[in-house]
Amino acid sequence: MRKFEKVSIEEFSKYYDESLYEEYDLPKRMTSHSAGYDFFAIEGFTIKPGEIKKIPTGYKATFGNDEMLLLLVRSSMGFKYNVRMTNQVGVIESDYHNNVDNEGHMLVSLQNEGDKDFVVKKGDAYTQGIFTKFLICDDDNVTSKREGGLGSTNKERKD
Repeated sequence: MRKFEKVSIEEFSKYYDESLYEEYDLPKRMTSHSAGYDFFAIEGFTIKPGEIKKIPTGYKATFGNDEMLLLLVRSSMGFKYNVRMTNQVGVIESDYHNNVDNEGHMLVSLQNEGDKDFVVKKGDAYTQGIFTKFLICDDDNVTSKREGGLGSTNKERKD
């Protein structure tokens, strides 16, 4: 089943006041032809020119083993404000969900390369997630499993 969930209140409270937990919405498509699910700001934030800001989304996602979730900046943010994701595209694999480090909590890092403050109000859409299938090589034989969260697949594996 493909779906978004809120992270636990314990994970959420590492970044936000617990009183905000019931106030934010899960990602959603805004039109019937939208490819992306918009992510909404739990709190307002400002990114000054040249600044990088890490934004905890409050979300995790579950989906099929042959799928991935791409996190992308909304097109208008790049065109209008010169705001980009610092990693350009976030790739979330299915085994990121409920990992031991952070439950699969997705974080986004945005950089303002423009010349004006970039202001996001509480509830504004600031990132989008797109689910897609992926293919693997016929002779693929990976047997290791994810142990942790962000960056964990680059660590030495113990099978």
